[in-house]
Amino acid sequence: MDYIDQILDRLKDLAQKLIEILLGPDVETEREAIPIPVNDPQRYR
Repeated sequence: MDYIDQILDRLKDLAQKLIEILLGPDVETEREAIPIPVNDPQRYR
């Protein structure tokens, strides 16, 4: 059984690599920047 599990793990890894090659790597969405208020009196003059 251990031998079969090793083969299945290798097949899973190969399938994942094939999917990444065909579709590209998993795309992580970029987080939206959070505006930070800054008190800058020179800006308003």
